[in-house]
Amino acid sequence: MKYAKKSLGQNFLNDQNIIKKIINLVNIRDQHVLEIGPGKGALTDQILKKNPKSLILIEKDYVLFEELKSRYVSNKKIKIYNEDILKFDVEKTIKKNSIVFGNLPYNISSQILVKFIKFKKWPPKYSFLIFMFQKELAERIVGKYDTPQYGRLSILVNFRLKNINKFDISPNCFIPKPKVISTILLLEPIHKTSYDISIDNLEKVTNALFSNKRKMINKSIKKIFANKNTISLINNLDLKARPSDLKPDKFYGITECFEKI
Repeated sequence: MKYAKKSLGQNFLNDQNIIKKIINLVNIRDQHVLEIGPGKGALTDQILKKNPKSLILIEKDYVLFEELKSRYVSNKKIKIYNEDILKFDVEKTIKKNSIVFGNLPYNISSQILVKFIKFKKWPPKYSFLIFMFQKELAERIVGKYDTPQYGRLSILVNFRLKNINKFDISPNCFIPKPKVISTILLLEPIHKTSYDISIDNLEKVTNALFSNKRKMINKSIKKIFANKNTISLINNLDLKARPSDLKPDKFYGITECFEKI
């Protein structure tokens, strides 16, 4: 086994039962598939057994990229890129209705997820995201209003994605063994949202209001609206509330007002 690079957050999943459980979350046969960080190809092998229409692999580690290229050289369905997913133009490369798998490095997993929810064209070309996160982060991603996990990330993600399924994975299923429990999330794009707002502007609003998440929003909201009269146009906005007191619809409404001015 090749030594895993800590700098790339590499933990290789090697439990075949868990790998099959991940693969069986959706129907892969005759579908386009994209896998982020295939590593040694454990998940890749099982994907290929399901006979996808095509498979794109994006691997940052050059040594692993060369190993994958050599391993799958005769398979015409596979296209392999030696790229950093955060810098790669995945929206341009991905095929329509693709299923995206990713055993994501913990240190950049939220950045990768945000990259996928900020696709310029929406609905996006992918039909499902099946991503692995550190359990604590996964709980914040799907966090519901009025729970400790609710926050900036859950508001942003749940505006464009809905969680269909999730399950935890023990550290014993990896080499090397991580110090935390992992969670698989099956996420599906929401094609039509109730608010016609920009995801970039929603990100600006949530960032501004959660910059002091334990304090009342009366000061933070002035970072968004310079004119006090504009703030009064937002229906039923309690300036003494803390960010976590506001339901997602309120953040969408604030963003809508921000865009109008």
